[in-house]
Amino acid sequence: MTIRQAEAQTARPAQQARFSIDDVVRRAKDLASAPFEGQLPPLPDELNRLNFDAWRDIEFRDDKSLLGANGSQFRLYLFHLGHLYKRAVTINTIRDGIPTPLPYKPSDFDFGKTKIEKPLPVNLGFAGFKIKFPLNDPKKFDEFISFVGASYFRFLGRNQQYGLSARALVLAGGTNQEEFPFYREFWIDAPAPDSNKLTIYALLDSSVATGAIQFDCYAKDESVIEVTSTLIPRRDDVKIGYAPLTSMFFIGENDHRYNEDYRPELHDSDGLLIHTGANEWIWRPLRNPKLATTSSFLDRDVQGYGLLQRDRKFDHYQDIALAYQLRPSYWVEPKTKFGEGHVELFEMPTTDETNDNVVASWVSKQPVTVGTPLTYAYSITASLDLDRLSENAKTLSTLQTSARSLGSTEPNVPGTRRFLIDFTGGDLPYFKDDAGQVQMIASTSQGKILRASTQWNPYTNGFRGTIDVQLDPDQTTDVRGFLRGGTRTLTETWIFPWQAPANPPPPPPAPAPPNPLLNALPPSPPNQPK
Repeated sequence: MTIRQAEAQTARPAQQARFSIDDVVRRAKDLASAPFEGQLPPLPDELNRLNFDAWRDIEFRDDKSLLGANGSQFRLYLFHLGHLYKRAVTINTIRDGIPTPLPYKPSDFDFGKTKIEKPLPVNLGFAGFKIKFPLNDPKKFDEFISFVGASYFRFLGRNQQYGLSARALVLAGGTNQEEFPFYREFWIDAPAPDSNKLTIYALLDSSVATGAIQFDCYAKDESVIEVTSTLIPRRDDVKIGYAPLTSMFFIGENDHRYNEDYRPELHDSDGLLIHTGANEWIWRPLRNPKLATTSSFLDRDVQGYGLLQRDRKFDHYQDIALAYQLRPSYWVEPKTKFGEGHVELFEMPTTDETNDNVVASWVSKQPVTVGTPLTYAYSITASLDLDRLSENAKTLSTLQTSARSLGSTEPNVPGTRRFLIDFTGGDLPYFKDDAGQVQMIASTSQGKILRASTQWNPYTNGFRGTIDVQLDPDQTTDVRGFLRGGTRTLTETWIFPWQAPANPPPPPPAPAPPNPLLNALPPSPPNQPK
């Protein structure tokens, strides 16, 4: 190398490093070292007063969408602040490795019927964003994934409609001290032309932990989000739920308390499926409980779990617009070992279908250390059919009734209940003509099993198992059951919680003897009061 060549090389400016998840991790560490600041900055009154319909009327203009300049199939749309979405988030796009923040411009939005009289601040910011992609038709851009509100996000595959959501973290879930972490900033990497992959980075904040998260998003028939998260704990005294899913269960075939709606069932998900580290498959039907309840499923290195919508029959929902039969199931699969802990299911009562009242997450037994980074990875798959995951037969439906024969005159014994579980698929049809080989293996954590039986169900091409349980008044139990043929386990394990009614109230006092004088009175004339 000559002296002139060396001088030229020295004079050339150093190339800027490409933005990556490492940059977000550094920001998360810096954020964790400073006091937590979660106060909401004030929004203009006109945005604060927006109801849902007025907020939804404000749409990002199609001709302003981003990410398509280099021939990409993805399109970026921004959400306006207002209504419930009062916390502004900074959104950047990355091109050639260099991030650029997106400025707020009112002209980028179509306000529809919503009238904003006063000029809005130039530094207003955004509530979140959504990404569109031609999922169902090469000529049409469908909504693929959206991030709006706290740490929520949801995404779709082909022929799916929005239902349940995912979250970054659950903090103190199932308690009245629950905190909702939130995204402070996003970076969206411009995708390559003709690619179905999009990478999003996010900076998470809360009083419990900060986080740097990378979302590798694959838009396809069954879309997949690969999540890599690095948390920086601020505190070690709060229960953390990792890889959480949030859904709604209002009415199902196992709960008829709300039966005045013309729609027989209303739910985004109807069960929790778990693939344990010991290779057992567990199905837990969801409920709309009378009181908030938490269920824990102890495990080590869980292989997967998800909130599933198994019921895909339109006539079970009868809702043309909302199409509950097309709501996706989400399946979480760890890519790093989750260690010892439990899958936690939290269910809250709801009186309508507008509330997400179900949360499932992984709670680790390993304590966190303040200031020490914790990195873990998992994927989430959106699917209309996750029954392929296991070769065993699946739970089709859960029914319950009095523990006595139909039409029987035998008394309904207090503290007893009958559960009927329809299993289908797997190798069950093999036993159709020799149903006696199939046994219901039932157990209960409290009380006792009075009887358990099975019968072939020609209408489901499977078996119906029946379990009668007896329990002391006001006691709670988990009932378990699966089908076995000889030494073979034929089905997943069905688990359902049940609480026996409290002691019945004492009978009312005997009626007073009839008054002879009253009986002596003549009858009242027709349609006349006495």
